[in-house]
Amino acid sequence: MLKYLLEKEFKQFFRNKALPKMMVIMPLMAVLIFPLAADFEIKNINLSVVDHDKSAYSSLLVQHVQASGYFRLTDVSESYGESLKSVEKGKSDMILEIPLGFEKNLVKEHQSDILIAANTVNGMKGGIGSSYLANIVRNFSSDIRLEWVQGNSRLNAPQFEIVPDYRFNPQLLYRVTMIPAIMIMILAMVSGFLPALNIVGEKEDGSIEQMNVTPVKKVYFILSKLIPYWVLGFVVISISFLVAYIAYGLIPVGNLLVIYLYASLFVLAFSGFGLVISNYAQTVQQAVFMMFFFVITFIFLSGLYTPVENMPEWAQAISTFSPLKYMIQVLRLVYLKGSGFAELTTQLIALICFAVFFNGWAVLSYRKSH
Repeated sequence: MLKYLLEKEFKQFFRNKALPKMMVIMPLMAVLIFPLAADFEIKNINLSVVDHDKSAYSSLLVQHVQASGYFRLTDVSESYGESLKSVEKGKSDMILEIPLGFEKNLVKEHQSDILIAANTVNGMKGGIGSSYLANIVRNFSSDIRLEWVQGNSRLNAPQFEIVPDYRFNPQLLYRVTMIPAIMIMILAMVSGFLPALNIVGEKEDGSIEQMNVTPVKKVYFILSKLIPYWVLGFVVISISFLVAYIAYGLIPVGNLLVIYLYASLFVLAFSGFGLVISNYAQTVQQAVFMMFFFVITFIFLSGLYTPVENMPEWAQAISTFSPLKYMIQVLRLVYLKGSGFAELTTQLIALICFAVFFNGWAVLSYRKSH
């Protein structure tokens, strides 16, 4: 019985001209484009400089800022008021004001004040940009101090050089952590939305009534809806792996089979969730809105954009019920650290619980009338 139900589902899928193409195009475009757009590293910050001192050191400081690669010098003003106008017109994001006597105070008193002002309409850009600029100024101060120490033979002393060694992501590339998470987001969209829309579509065209009067058991019916999208989930994530390798040279440090095992549980769980939604929704529009609400909630609580540890305690508690959280952790840990089953026990138990719970709910909530 299950064999014929599966044959029906696969034929129905491939008769749809759009869906097979979308299964290839969606992961292809998502893994290619999303990591470039979802980059929280702030660059190309427009900077306005007000240099009252016009000394060698003030010019050197401006050169340091420009050489950092984070700032673009878009305005040079004679006063703070003029510089502020460039911010109001949208030409500049930040202002660096160097006071008169900057070099003199730096040489004689070994300290000098400068002003950093940021437009925080975009809070993230203003905050991170201010941090970047303050760090550049600190590094400039350290370089000047080092020159003085080296130039004075009486102050010569052993020097220490700090060489940072970053584990798992040595280049600190944001896309390396984003690509595994984006793979799961696409997998969730495919394995959640399509099963949800499948049964609802049959409700709307009336074909499900024919199924309801047959002796097919509810378990077989739900399995026939799950298995095709379980297979499609493997296709989608395999395409994602291939695109990540070709486009970004990203390959997992750990075993790829570990990812496939956890992905199979995740697709099973999320497809079951989609079927639960379809059992309660009466129209395609209802199913779309319900799935959209839950998927967006799961995404924002999963740690895709911000670490779960940075969330308030109540949000961390709610994130426990997001299947995406555990699957994103699995992909990041396997891709970047090479983690195996021993390090991923919590995620394994969570995904098994989600799969059993959602699919059990899907079977029990399906109303089959004779």
